Amino acid sequence: MKIGIITENSQAEKNKIIYEALKPIAEQKGYEIYNYGMESKEEENLTYVQAGLLAGILINTKAVDFIITGCGTGEGAMLALNSFPNVLCGHIVDPTDAYLFSQINVGNAVSIGYAKGFGWGSELTLKYIFEKLFETDFGGGYPKERAIPEQTNKKILDDIKKITYKDMLTILKEIDPQFLYQTVNRKQFKENFFKNAENGDIKEYIKEILK
Repeated sequence: MKIGIITENSQAEKNKIIYEALKPIAEQKGYEIYNYGMESKEEENLTYVQAGLLAGILINTKAVDFIITGCGTGEGAMLALNSFPNVLCGHIVDPTDAYLFSQINVGNAVSIGYAKGFGWGSELTLKYIFEKLFETDFGGGYPKERAIPEQTNKKILDDIKKITYKDMLTILKEIDPQFLYQTVNRKQFKENFFKNAENGDIKEYIKEILK
């Protein structure tokens, strides 16, 4: 699994904490981590809305399989990510949320609040969240006897999203081009995206944007 970290501007100083909490779990599982910033406040500004756009691009090109993001409360980033097709982002507060999201909702992104309630010992909470999130294969159900109806509902939701959302390439062509350029014209994005994204129309369009 390829996991992408996206940290918006107000919480840039938490990026290293997030990475260090995720790293041992990823190493144990054999997962790869790709940091899409912000790794410092000196970087070009990245808003939670841009985090959503990045997530849409990364998930729809399979540059990553899962995204860890967030903002001050976690709410804004969750809403931004869920604005894009094929992205299913949950708001995670504690390890129980993380486990239930993986087993019932089977999403591909989580948003965490890195300001509200984030204090002494919160790096341990992050570690426990990541442990429970990736504890076992997604979609096992909870409780186990509810697995089949939960899986059925997840499939129905996926099918509905295919109807209610535009495809990602159409979105990229209709979105403000300056906003798109500012979002993808980042060192981490260019280093990680082009080596991991599957070949196709979205990848080629991003290349054109960055020329």
